[in-house]
Amino acid sequence: MRSLGLDIGDRRTGVAVSDPGGVLATPLTVLAPGGEDVLIDEVIKLAEQHNAGRIVIGLPRHLSGDVGEQATKVTAFADRLSQRARQSSLNHLDVLLWDERFSTKAAEQLKAETGRMGGKGASRARRGTTKRRSYIKAGVDAIAASLILQDFLDSQSPGQ
Repeated sequence: MRSLGLDIGDRRTGVAVSDPGGVLATPLTVLAPGGEDVLIDEVIKLAEQHNAGRIVIGLPRHLSGDVGEQATKVTAFADRLSQRARQSSLNHLDVLLWDERFSTKAAEQLKAETGRMGGKGASRARRGTTKRRSYIKAGVDAIAASLILQDFLDSQSPGQ
């Protein structure tokens, strides 16, 4: 079954998608802010496009495991997304929360290592333009979503 992964932030939401076998997660896109209803519509549209059977949403707990303000917002968003999915053609869609405590840091580290290796735009990133930093941060959001989703997928593998 194909899955979507979400890394929900105040400014952007990173999205990842799995392969049809549910083995490998790949960064897909970053959704810009536009209000919660717009975000839910865009996520439902992506789930329909990719024939997703589940959406895995990163739950940002504190290092202690406690639930803070952002985790409360994400939980409420997941509930509303699930309700809207049931009212649409995606009434089979599972919406799950998954611990994301280290995903953003891991994504930032991965993005930094990739930038150090070169590649398109690496020299521009060193120039430090605000537009470029914003683009890099957006990429980190999609990578974080893929790390969240991959962690979930790995936990579902036989023998885990």
